[in-house]
Amino acid sequence: MRKTLAPTIALLLAGCAVGPHYQPPATPPAAAAPFLGSVSPAVASTPVQAGWWRLYDDPVLDGLIADALSANTDIRVAVARLERARAMLRAARADRLPQTSLALGGGDQRVSETQAIPGQDREAPYVDGGLSIGYEVDLFGRVKRGIEAARGDAAATQADADAVRIAVVADTTRAYVDAASAAERLAVAQRSVTLLDQSLGVTTRRYEAGRAQKLDVMRIATLREQAAARVPEIAADRQAALFRLATLTGRTPADLPMAAGTRVSAPTIDQPIPVGDGAALLARRPDVRAAERRLAADTARIGVATADLYPRIALGGSIGQSSGGLGNLFTGGALRFLTGRLISWNFPNSSAARAKIAAAKADSQASLARFDGSVLRALEETETALNRYARLLDGRQRLIAARDQADAAVRVVRARQREGQVDFLDVLDAERTAATAETDVAKADAQVADAQVDLFRALGGGWQADAGNTRTAAR
Repeated sequence: MRKTLAPTIALLLAGCAVGPHYQPPATPPAAAAPFLGSVSPAVASTPVQAGWWRLYDDPVLDGLIADALSANTDIRVAVARLERARAMLRAARADRLPQTSLALGGGDQRVSETQAIPGQDREAPYVDGGLSIGYEVDLFGRVKRGIEAARGDAAATQADADAVRIAVVADTTRAYVDAASAAERLAVAQRSVTLLDQSLGVTTRRYEAGRAQKLDVMRIATLREQAAARVPEIAADRQAALFRLATLTGRTPADLPMAAGTRVSAPTIDQPIPVGDGAALLARRPDVRAAERRLAADTARIGVATADLYPRIALGGSIGQSSGGLGNLFTGGALRFLTGRLISWNFPNSSAARAKIAAAKADSQASLARFDGSVLRALEETETALNRYARLLDGRQRLIAARDQADAAVRVVRARQREGQVDFLDVLDAERTAATAETDVAKADAQVADAQVDLFRALGGGWQADAGNTRTAAR
């Protein structure tokens, strides 16, 4: 027995895993630099913080995010896929362990005359039981590379689950922002209708007193109806956002807490947004991490395919007993055992194995291309989001200035109208300009809030601290 194990152990110690040894791919040096858009005063190069939505300082949003992370159906699917990948990794690791089998059988048998023992019947019952153990000596790393591939798949699936969480957090925040922004726009539209109702009343009285024309009444009535027509459309947008928020948090629309719809203005962030730099982004983005882990898995599969070019060595043994009946099964004479080693090698026909190696190498090249693409896409999305956010902030400031000027103009025109210095058309035009300016500011608030969510989503992090929270509904 010792003579049998000695050369086997020597071979095992001398063995190595075939196929390429994985090295993480390099990224362009410029990818790790600060972002081009980080020069904006609206952002800071400090690290991205966990729970980025807390920058809005809104407890209702905090509760909705916690609900989404614990009850969202997309996250539940992602978690199930992760559990499956982890199970496959456990299965791959099990290949390193000895494989055992236990068998027990029996029946009737008839032996030939030449095998029959004198004095015994040729026909008799028999019972056979045994335990077999087999172990593959992973001399060329087939099992090791298989475990590496399964480990890479599991890590990639983990990154995919992280990406789903990021998307759910961003979509939940966006739905909450959309509902609040719609409420703000709805209030502006309703104020416009109220002001036009007042103007219509004044103009009607002036017409009845003979101080205005019927055309003036018709014009302002038309403007009033146009403004009123926008109210139900905005209200529908708000309800759609709330229904979407319910789905994201794992609820039916009827179960959404009342608090989710109480905000009447778009949430704002009153400090520069921390964005970090390119190096931190690439280490944090789940799609980049998933692409890198899949590249590692596909590289390991080259080794799995290459190992098929070499012989497989298995050690095994069995022990059991055979008897002509249960009464004799446990006697010493019924005992049998077998030990040995098995070598299998399909070297005469290696074409199939070499074709699998070529296919595995092609998969690895495709995974490398996908990794490079994910790096470029991460940088593109982040720079685009930074640029859009800065531009929208600048545009919003200009719209606020325009609104203030329009409000001042309305006050001046109304004063002059009372003094008889301007006619009705001047007042109507000033009021219409002011209403439009206020609507534009409300739309800009919504766009800025939406751009903030886009930026946080592009940055690819900040949800981890709350990923395991239990459901804490916003009541």
